[in-house]
Amino acid sequence: MSPLRRPGLRHMAVLATVVMLTACGPVATEAQRLPLGELPPVDPSATTVPSAAPTATTAPTANPLRATAAPVKPPASAAPPAAPRANAVPPINPLTAKLPVGDLPGWKQVFREDFNSGDVPVGAFPGPAYDANWSAGYKDGTPDTAGQKGKNSRYYPTKVLSVRNGMLDWFLHSEKGISMGAAPTPKIPNNTLNPHRANSLLYGRFSVRFKADALPGFKAAWLLWPDSGVWPRDGEIDYPEGDLATSFYGAVHRLSNSPTDSDLIRSHAMFTTWHVATIEWSPGKVEFFLDGVSLGAGTTRVPNTPMHYILQTESCLPRCPAPATAGHVYLDWIAIWTKG
Repeated sequence: MSPLRRPGLRHMAVLATVVMLTACGPVATEAQRLPLGELPPVDPSATTVPSAAPTATTAPTANPLRATAAPVKPPASAAPPAAPRANAVPPINPLTAKLPVGDLPGWKQVFREDFNSGDVPVGAFPGPAYDANWSAGYKDGTPDTAGQKGKNSRYYPTKVLSVRNGMLDWFLHSEKGISMGAAPTPKIPNNTLNPHRANSLLYGRFSVRFKADALPGFKAAWLLWPDSGVWPRDGEIDYPEGDLATSFYGAVHRLSNSPTDSDLIRSHAMFTTWHVATIEWSPGKVEFFLDGVSLGAGTTRVPNTPMHYILQTESCLPRCPAPATAGHVYLDWIAIWTKG
């Protein structure tokens, strides 16, 4: 014999479910808010880890301050021999491939580069074609951020950087248990003294077109760092920043004695797609743009002393890449303006 059905209990259960959903809604929304000052490396709403083996590719060079926009890049050639797996460089959308040329309202262009002055093999960057306008940054074996805290991560520009197919290329990989990155810097005309820094500005607009393979454990933190070297007191500006297997964000570290006192502005965009990221740093305001659209701005205790620009690409924050993880970061072009 089947048990007796009780319609009254069914209606009570439905009513209880509605009450629970109504009560829990605000809690779920509140849990998604990110408090200012936290810089989590992973965006829970947009995280991917590649299921296939990592890929490898390449890049080329250009003269800053050329009079015309960059041409559409040629098809990618095979990867350099140092890369264990060779795939074609992804095609560049001609509608968004042009390098910005010239001044903008309120901004005077002082640097631009689209890497069309010739190829440079791994181990030779910047080479004669780019030496006047670029530095390879930290020397081989210099500990990166995590390396300074004891992890096996280092900068090795001679094993990482090249120019191929109209792009600056970071070949990120590990050798003998050491994960390798690089932090090249553009040489920006400026008037800094005592000492003179080739990549220093007080306020500016920095725009980059970039793409990366999804490489868990490797990270980009392309940043403005205070010339004084006093951190966190004099602040810091980062964009794009994040693990290469996740989405990237912008961060404004405020003038403060706390390393976590910062504004975090998420893009919800992945490194694995071509994007243009732009920082506009002006008195009292740092605004981040993604593909020409504003993501938001920090306006509280904004850095207000000269800073230098570094394309810092490293690893082990917080986790190190697997030994077999290898692939590329590509910089298609970069343009820089000063306030004027």
